[in-house]
Amino acid sequence: MSSRVYEWHQDNEFTLRVDGHRYFPRLLEAFDQAESSIDIEMYLVSSGTSSEQVVDSLLKAVERGVTVRFMFDAIGSEKFKQPDRDRLTDGGVETRIYNPASWYHGTRMFHRDHRKLIIVDQKITFVGGTGFTDEFCQKEENGQCPRWHEQMLEVQGPVVADWLDLFEVEWARVSKYQRRGLSPVRRVKIPPRPQTGSGHGRVSYIGAREQKEVVASLLAALAHGEERAWLATPYFLPSWRIRRSLMRAARRGVDVRLLLCGTSIDHEAVLYAGQRYYRRLLKAGIRIYEFQPRFTHLKTAMVDNWVSLGSCNFDHWTLHWNLEANQQAVDPGLAKAVTESFEKDFSESYEWTMERWHNLSWNHRLKIRVWGQINRWVMRIFGIRG
Repeated sequence: MSSRVYEWHQDNEFTLRVDGHRYFPRLLEAFDQAESSIDIEMYLVSSGTSSEQVVDSLLKAVERGVTVRFMFDAIGSEKFKQPDRDRLTDGGVETRIYNPASWYHGTRMFHRDHRKLIIVDQKITFVGGTGFTDEFCQKEENGQCPRWHEQMLEVQGPVVADWLDLFEVEWARVSKYQRRGLSPVRRVKIPPRPQTGSGHGRVSYIGAREQKEVVASLLAALAHGEERAWLATPYFLPSWRIRRSLMRAARRGVDVRLLLCGTSIDHEAVLYAGQRYYRRLLKAGIRIYEFQPRFTHLKTAMVDNWVSLGSCNFDHWTLHWNLEANQQAVDPGLAKAVTESFEKDFSESYEWTMERWHNLSWNHRLKIRVWGQINRWVMRIFGIRG
């Protein structure tokens, strides 16, 4: 079983697109322009306008002689109806299903492929947090942005070869029996981050029962951060290692900020369970923002000039159960684009303060206490250290 740590590559190009009405048309354009291959590893797929457009584009590509491979997660694609699946396979798209769910599998059923990875012609990679669903990709009826706030990164250059390698590893073993379940964070040697220049990129990932390299990379970046450490994640249930590293960075004088979900969230219990950490984080000097307009699904970390963007939520459930993949980059243009995206979102967010924490209603505090305790019980049941 591969446990490769990917190296840094130079001469890459990065294009950040924020929200589905900007990145989804580009994805369809790339499918329509594909000449040789399209490889997709996608967690969330549901029948609707967006998936229908994807299927149409992929079938047209097959008709042109393009080889198309599509790997679904069994749970994430539950709402992708059988007639749509049949259209793909009948049209010549090769499909594989990751870890079909069954209660007979016990805890192995919780292990999911949460990656969002698209590779076109082995030359272009799209990575981020999207799914092929209307919540991500279609504007709402009022003509505004899609319901879910998301980023996708288009990547071109030498690092694409490593993205293809990561896809090939999972494609080859997805149909084989594997022992799936809890996996510890193992010590791995992270390639040193380039300090200057542009176009630097490397693949960072979490594999099945392998090292949690994407976590080690974040911890290493936080340990050496000097100016800023900004982290966006929708489900804020971070491991104690991440919480400790964030607080240590803030106490050193680093500008540490968290961009999290507000009440526009698909799992409200997670919101309250995560808020139990706010008091200690605020005391350490961390600024906490809850995005107000929509559900934010961003999964982005920026420490100084280092960016990590992809599928990883950095919560303890993700870090123990899911396959994940992030693009790491050191590139001034990308850092500028990510900074602008963060700053815009901060301006549309509710910022927590110690005063606001102390003034919480008893009803709100009760929700934090109840859901926080339930989360602790779940973690103990599965042997997860929080």
